[in-house]
Amino acid sequence: MATTPLDRTRVARTALKLLNETGLDGLSLRAIAKELDVKAPALYWHFKDKQALLDEMATEMLRRMNDELAAEAVPDADWPTAFAAAMRGLRRHLLMYRDGAKVYSGTRFTDMSYAAPMEAHLRMLTAGGFTPGGAARAWLTGYSYTIGYVIEEQSMGPDPAKEEGGYDLEARAQRLAAYPLASAAGDEMFRDYDAGFEKGLAAVVAGIGATMLDTRHA
Repeated sequence: MATTPLDRTRVARTALKLLNETGLDGLSLRAIAKELDVKAPALYWHFKDKQALLDEMATEMLRRMNDELAAEAVPDADWPTAFAAAMRGLRRHLLMYRDGAKVYSGTRFTDMSYAAPMEAHLRMLTAGGFTPGGAARAWLTGYSYTIGYVIEEQSMGPDPAKEEGGYDLEARAQRLAAYPLASAAGDEMFRDYDAGFEKGLAAVVAGIGATMLDTRHA
């Protein structure tokens, strides 16, 4: 049996490791307990259910993200540059884990790890001319775009564990042969996810600047 003390962080780290092997649907408390060499009921001392575990996993992802992104921060960057860099960093970290965006989305962080980076991001936006409310809405807009994009990217792209699969665009085109615009859209929507993310991010940043920036103080 395990001799290293069992705690929430250790369980979450083990779960993140298994996530890359099993995906979210295959992740279970039983599988995590087996990996930790403990009985499954031992995990219920720390997590009442799988959602509680997902909350801790997302928090551990955030902790790791904060450490790296803090080291990469560019001081005194204008808000569009800093904002876009933060969204790229979020996407990069979500992609480190199979189904990472699904794990991260809709969870409740279990500690205050989110507070300092959120404060810094909002301060960056208010310094760039946003009202506090506008900064909050701008941040949520970019955050939601990024997480949503990665959920689709990870759902439609190849299985990272097997490096196979993904959307069959030829079959899609055949099904949509009577709808030429919809058929042709597949190449734009489901190829080169990096380029697609950048195009969408540019549109989000431009839209935020056009609709949420307080031009009286910009």
